[in-house]
Amino acid sequence: MMRAILIVLDSFGLGAARDADIFGDTGADTFGHIIEEASAGKADTDSRSGPLNLPHLEKLGLFAAHDLYNGKMPKDGPFTGLYGVAHEMSKGKDTPSGHWEMTGVPVLFDWGYFPRTIPCFPEELTTTLIEQGELQGVLGNCHASGTEIIAKLGDEHMATGKPIIYTSADSVFQIAAHEECFGLDRLYTLCDLARELVDPLNIGRVIARPFIGSNGNFTRTANRKDLAVPPPGKTLLDYLTEAGHQVISIGKIGDIFAHQGTGRIVKAAGNMALMDATMDAVDSAVDGSLIFTNLVDFDQSYGHRRDIAGYAKALEEFDARLPELIDKLRPGDIVILSADHGCDPTWPGSDHTREVVPVLAFGPGIEGRPIGERETFADIGQTIAAHLSLPPLPFGTAFLS
Repeated sequence: MMRAILIVLDSFGLGAARDADIFGDTGADTFGHIIEEASAGKADTDSRSGPLNLPHLEKLGLFAAHDLYNGKMPKDGPFTGLYGVAHEMSKGKDTPSGHWEMTGVPVLFDWGYFPRTIPCFPEELTTTLIEQGELQGVLGNCHASGTEIIAKLGDEHMATGKPIIYTSADSVFQIAAHEECFGLDRLYTLCDLARELVDPLNIGRVIARPFIGSNGNFTRTANRKDLAVPPPGKTLLDYLTEAGHQVISIGKIGDIFAHQGTGRIVKAAGNMALMDATMDAVDSAVDGSLIFTNLVDFDQSYGHRRDIAGYAKALEEFDARLPELIDKLRPGDIVILSADHGCDPTWPGSDHTREVVPVLAFGPGIEGRPIGERETFADIGQTIAAHLSLPPLPFGTAFLS
């Protein structure tokens, strides 16, 4: 037993799941469509051009996993990692469901969602939020892309003091407000109130979306805060904590798990800063530790914004960091790369897409081989539990013997 490092490339899907038709996502393929667009020269920018260049992920078996799932003949190996894909048991295609399932707790109930009407929130909810939050009113009250609605309503928000409220296809209630004009602490307090108000509606998350700027030029800041309901059962993180193992949660992991079993919380802004924090954790983590990282930019900065070139560049930047990570591993360490859902940047709208996710596992002494289609993300948690000498979790089948 040494350490386990689990890195979630937030939204990095590898093709439509078997049940994608239920979600209107038949044909979605985050990775495949980025490959196609890059090869066609449609992902070129001043800082990147040409076909997608991911030599280290390719060597681990990423392209082979994608090709096998999508009925294509993969290139010959040898590969240096275990490679495959995983289907989601949970009923949603959202961040909490994906993360909880990969730690052994699939979401087998239905979340509450808001309709696509305008207004989309119940009148009682908004009225109570305005009264108890001492607001002049609210803006938005609809389904929207966060960046687009802030660009559209940011100046009115600054002039009136009314926060912007909106949702998406996820089970989420989001509040955007200007850090300076409205105040970050006031936004957090308002989100705490909203969390109480949406609990009876079975809403998964309330998200504070602070931003800065003026005159239509606004930028969301790193002070985002997610208020999630706790997982519906004990996760791998809880079992590790109870057994005395160290858990290091990097990025928004703490928020996703409502800070249950999440150990030491490390925040950072941007994928590369999150990778820096991961490298630091690998340097210091003791035997038996779990380092759990979420790389949120793939989702919030590129997937939701349908930024194909940005997604391609972010993948290449991540790939370039892998040799550094590999060099830091100790005998017995295992690294697992995966995702929590898809968010195809070529897809209509701005919502997540129901896709299978990659499962790549590597480390000293691990020989590359295919692990096929896994029936649940929980196989990831089960594998880590076995690696760190925990009793079996209720869900999942380990893929590392």
